[in-house]
Amino acid sequence: MNDDAEFLEAGRKLFAGEADFFYAAAKPDGLPPVTLPEIAFAGRSNVGKSSLVNALTGRNALARASNTPGRTRELIFFNLGGRLNLVDMPGYGYASVGKEMSSGWVKLVRDYLRGRTTLLRCFVLVDGRHGVKASDEETFKSLDSTAVSYAVVLTKRDEVKLSEQAGRIEATKDVLRKHAAAYPEVFFTSAQTKEGVPELRAHVARLLAERGPG
Repeated sequence: MNDDAEFLEAGRKLFAGEADFFYAAAKPDGLPPVTLPEIAFAGRSNVGKSSLVNALTGRNALARASNTPGRTRELIFFNLGGRLNLVDMPGYGYASVGKEMSSGWVKLVRDYLRGRTTLLRCFVLVDGRHGVKASDEETFKSLDSTAVSYAVVLTKRDEVKLSEQAGRIEATKDVLRKHAAAYPEVFFTSAQTKEGVPELRAHVARLLAERGPG
């Protein structure tokens, strides 16, 4: 079995196991203890974070999407078979959210990012139909400042013409070249068709393997 195939299978097994909600944190002092390795998902409100978490784990309703953009105000933690925590972060970039509430979200997220020594990578989801927006770039800058390794996952691949997909990936890579903490490769996924999902699982499995035990 070659290296890619090995991690595709390891990723499939990792995400096929038990997956359960176990914690929600609304304040920096309410975060759960640092224990297992973690991966986090960030993105604009309604970009598809919950849908991607469900697609990765093969569940229909592990993570619940809100019909109201900007409604999710907590860090939601899911445990993956006692091996890994998935963290669904509050969405950003929704205009009607008040400044006070928005600043509270920023503090919660930044305190989380700075304090999680077991965070393997933050995945920033970007709507594949539109590409990187100003609020996405602001998030990249914040992650650069906290020295958190992050990768971009383009979503809604099934809604982008096949002829436009490669260009959207390259345009995203061009943006990321300006950001020190960004992983250079870009994932393009669809929660509906599951395109790109096995590759993202494999990437997470590889991160776990590189981290090693302990």
